[in-house]
Amino acid sequence: MSEGQWPALAPENQTTSAAIMKLGMAFRSSKTLLSAVELGVFSALSGGSRLDAQTLRERVGLHPRGARDFFDALVALGMLEREEGRYANTPATELFLDRSKHSYVGDILEIENTRLYSIWGSLTEALRTGLPQNETKDTKKLFEELYTEPARMAQFARGMTVISADTARTIAATFPWHKHHSVVDVGCAEGGVPVQIALAHEHITGGGFDLPAMGRIFDTYVESFGLGKRLSFTGGDFFTDPLPPADVLVMGRILHGVDIDEKRLLLNKAYDTLPEDGALIVYDAIIDDERRTNTFGLLMSLHMLLDSPGGFEYTGAQCRAWMQEVGFRTSYVEHLAGPDSMVVGIK
Repeated sequence: MSEGQWPALAPENQTTSAAIMKLGMAFRSSKTLLSAVELGVFSALSGGSRLDAQTLRERVGLHPRGARDFFDALVALGMLEREEGRYANTPATELFLDRSKHSYVGDILEIENTRLYSIWGSLTEALRTGLPQNETKDTKKLFEELYTEPARMAQFARGMTVISADTARTIAATFPWHKHHSVVDVGCAEGGVPVQIALAHEHITGGGFDLPAMGRIFDTYVESFGLGKRLSFTGGDFFTDPLPPADVLVMGRILHGVDIDEKRLLLNKAYDTLPEDGALIVYDAIIDDERRTNTFGLLMSLHMLLDSPGGFEYTGAQCRAWMQEVGFRTSYVEHLAGPDSMVVGIK
């Protein structure tokens, strides 16, 4: 083989090299989708609209150069349909990426685009230094700042509800709620989890606990389901303030954002708050014990490296061990939906 010449590859290795290249360049596909969400492409095509390239380009404010390639790339990615030169949403993008629908998941994707995409560009630095690469370098301060900006706070709260919807419904359906009477969701955002539990179980009361600024958003969301008499909001900081009492406490997407000492602190606080036979439900994209199959959970742990001073995702076995350390008499792990699982500790 002469200098600079590529080696010949067997067919199976050619397939492998193509897969490697596809993974290495996956950010191109991701950014194409994120930009389409930011530009409102799917909302422009809502309600079954079918637009030619020029009309769609003008509606979302694009320069002529690149617009057609952009739209056709979305077709190739399965995000748009095209017939006779006219573009339309797919059934999935019509349901989930139209801003006018309650099923819109773009709030989280917009956060991924505006904040997190650039942060992930610093992964190498984070791996070398062990330091976060976000704006504040401090998770607590980050949320305090987020909650002072009403638009960003509302976007975050809506996003948490949407991405946790299947998980919340599964918790409502599978946990033995008939043994309990009350629930408080710690770090509740707008209240998606307690709402689903209360809708499924008429005897359950309780509510949510979060920074005080979230109260109005929580109350509005809960009232939209007619649950204002059964679910109420308590404002506070779960690191420094007492947790509201309930038969069941829920901590969803909380523990992965804090370091090991803070994880133990929050588990201790939950244990001390619960009554005898009370339960703590912890859910996250919990990593499988063999650390091989929950790709989303492992990537989420890398995200915590980038976006928090000490956060990391964890396995079910780890969480059960921490629960045992603080006094829970028994615990178990149960898969919920997608990459999410819950660890339930019984006092």
